[in-house]
This record gives sequence, structure tokens and C-alpha cells, in this order.
Amino acid sequence: MSDKRCYYEVLGVERNAGPTDVRKAYKKLALKHHPDRNAGSETAEAQFKEVTEAFGVLNDEGKRRQYDQFGHAGLGGAGEDNGDIFSHVQDLFADFFGGGAGAGRSQRGPQRGRDVRIRQTLTLEEGVLGCKKEIALRTPVECSACKGNGCERGTQPQNCKTCGGAGQVSTGRGFIVFTQTCPTCEGQGRVVATPCTQCDGAGWEEKARTVTVAFPPGIDEGHRLRVSGQGLAGKAGGPAGHLYVDVALSPHARFERQGLDLIARKQVNFAEAALGATLPLELIDGTVRDVDLRAGTQPGDIITLAGLGAPDVNGPGRGSLHVVVQVEVPKKLSKRAKQLLKELQEDLAKGESD
Repeated sequence: MSDKRCYYEVLGVERNAGPTDVRKAYKKLALKHHPDRNAGSETAEAQFKEVTEAFGVLNDEGKRRQYDQFGHAGLGGAGEDNGDIFSHVQDLFADFFGGGAGAGRSQRGPQRGRDVRIRQTLTLEEGVLGCKKEIALRTPVECSACKGNGCERGTQPQNCKTCGGAGQVSTGRGFIVFTQTCPTCEGQGRVVATPCTQCDGAGWEEKARTVTVAFPPGIDEGHRLRVSGQGLAGKAGGPAGHLYVDVALSPHARFERQGLDLIARKQVNFAEAALGATLPLELIDGTVRDVDLRAGTQPGDIITLAGLGAPDVNGPGRGSLHVVVQVEVPKKLSKRAKQLLKELQEDLAKGESD
């Protein structure tokens, strides 16, 4: 689950707030937290990035629609990339003040789809040995009826009459001409006159699908896999985004994992610990290996078996298996067992006095 705050909460607006209210709220907060007004304040800079990221989504009709339906997951789990925030701030402020260096940037042409981020839990065996899984997703995909253009069958997008298809409009103030994104087509240069009835003009629809993900041997808790081209569909023929899979491991009944090493616990009786023994041990892959227990083994002693841990997902190395010995003390004894233990106790006491 994303740890980002709700974008509506960030801007302090209701979910049904109109574009004007969103823009007013952003202008107020952006001016308040702008780094130029708060020199050296890391808190102000972080707040400025947060409100700008929220505005970048809620001010865009398509992004806002995806966010309302799917939350942060519909935006690839990350909203706006931090490296992008300051690169388009001038564009956003240009809308308020009527111009600027970045005003009028068009979003026409193919656009890459957004990334999707999910969390997948594996068993410890699956993480150590590797596996393939069919992961079910429910994400927006290109509308099958309009093929993503948002138009009803038999119709096509039309050139925007406001900007003449340029995606930008210019206004003159004296000798200065200001250019900004067209408010009618939002920089696309085209408008949908007859929206597709299947997707209501959005160009996408929600569908369930499965993606086969191969998890390599040795993958661990906290690792992330990228599955190229399995994110959200692109716009105007652009490539799809990527699917990012965050890995978690479920607890195991017999093994624990610490980095590349595995830890197992082996219960033995007193006689085996005192006299030594060769005992079978089931490994993580289900095979059985004999473990030599030396005479006089103490509770908590560790037997290390090199090369029987988890493989290194980034190289040829492999961890060890550490077997922690646990000596069982019986809760009930037969009369003969009690007699034998008393005799043993007497012998041990004599040995100590000799």
C-alpha cells in the first residue's frame, strides 16, 4: 500500500472540487511553500513538491479519473517522479500568471503508459528456489471499442476549434505575446465530438488480466522485479508502462532466512547429544541429507553446512545452512528410564569427584 497522502487532502479540496478550485488551492499552497520564499527549508521544499505532485494529477482530467478509480496504484504507485516536478513548475505557474518559459507545452503525440506497482508474497521455498506465478491484475486497458481514441465507432477526433489543432493559444498584451496550453483540448490539439459509449470517451476500460512473472532463485524480501510493458496502456499509440513487483516472503515452519543464509532447528534426545549420532535433515528443496552430530553436543550448538543456503540472485555465490541443535527433555519417563538416569547421574557424580 502506498504511503503517500491523499492528493485531495494535500490540496485541501473536496473530491468534487472543480478545476478552478483545484488551481486556486494549488496557487495558494505553492506560493506559501515555494523554495524561493523559504530559503534553506527542507520541510518547505518537501511540501512544495507534494502539492505540485498533487496538482499535476488533479489538474489533468485523465490522471484524475485514474486516481479517483484506482488511487495511487493507478498512477504507477509513485504519482509524479520527483525529478520531473521542478521541470514543469513553470508550466503550471504560467497558467496562473498568463505566460512563462514553459507555457504551452503540448502533450500531443504518443505517450508512454504509467507504471503499475504491486506486492506479491512468496513462500520461503519459492524465494530460495525460484518460481513462476500467474498474477491477477485489474487495470485500465485500451478500450476495445474505440481502440483508445475515445470516439464512437465511425467517428474520429476533430481538430480543436479554439487552437486550430496547435494545442496552444496565444494572447497579446501590448507588444508581448503570451502562449499557454489550450484550455479546450488541454494541449492535445484534438477534441472528441462523439464520445465512445463503451468507455464514455476515456479511451480505456477496466479489465482483469493475468501476467506471468518469473521470480529468480534467491529472490528475497524487499526485492523488486520489473516486468516490461505490463503496466498501463500508452496513449495515442505510445508504449505501455512497466509492472513493478515488490516481493515479500511468508514465514516458514522449519526455516528462517538471514540474507543468503538459512537457519534450521534440529531436535535431538539426550543420548544422541551425549553419544553423537548421524541424523537425517530435510532441506528447503525437500531432499534429505545426513547431519553428523558430534559426541557431547550442547544445546544451542550450531552445525554449519556450507553451500546449502539461498543462491545469490546477483551472482554465483550461495549462503550456508546453519542447524541449531535443541536437546529434548522428556516430560514422562518409564520406571526403567528413571532407573537408568539415576545410575547415570551417580556415575557422572563419581566422575566429577575422581
